[in-house]
This record gives sequence, structure tokens and C-alpha cells, in this order.
Amino acid sequence: QVQLVESGGGLVQAGGSLRLSCAASGRTFGTVVMGWFRQAPGKERDFVAAINWSGSSTYYANWAKGRFTISRDNAKNTVYLQMNILKPEDTAVYYCALRRYGLGQDETQYSIWGQGTQVTVSS
Repeated sequence: QVQLVESGGGLVQAGGSLRLSCAASGRTFGTVVMGWFRQAPGKERDFVAAINWSGSSTYYANWAKGRFTISRDNAKNTVYLQMNILKPEDTAVYYCALRRYGLGQDETQYSIWGQGTQVTVSS
């Protein structure tokens, strides 16, 4: 069973940057799609971005385009989310998740989730 562990969250001022990491255990990491989601207090969980097994294809929520970048290093079993020009409305718990096939934003298609990492953006 693959396990996912996020890190890199924290408190940052508006306009700043953070890079989140998600480390995966197991030997199948290089064959699966990885995604990032976020959930703000009192709101539903939202899709942020996804990346295919090789890193050659990515998919972003419209609001994330231009500010957030997803990438992966299969040699390190890690997927990243670089977040730039952060805004207070980016404050949320950020989760990484895994699915077997297909880039997409439907969270029900992601079968394994990390525990989340808190990102807080102050104004």
C-alpha cells in the first residue's frame, strides 16, 4: 500500500512563495498520476493540479494557472507544488493524492491521500 506524506506548509506573507512536497512510499510511484487538492476552512475540497506518471503532462485548475506549478521526481518518489504570488485566499490544508490513470479533477477518482499540510497566507 502506497503512503503519501506532505510537507513544506507554513505561514507566509501575501506575495510570497512556498514549495510543497509529497513523498510516496512503494515502488509504483513512477506509474501513477499525482494530484494536489486544497480545503479551506468551511469549504469543500478543491482540485489544484495533477501530473501524469512521467511528468510530461499537467493539468491545472483555472485559478491556479500561472501561479502554481506541479512537478515530480520519480527517482525521489516525490511530487511538488510550487506556489508563487500567494494570496490570503490560498490559505488551506493542501493534500496530495494518487490515481491510477487519467489527469482529472474528480477527487473520487483519487484512491490514496496524504494527511495534508497547512498553508497560511497573511495579508
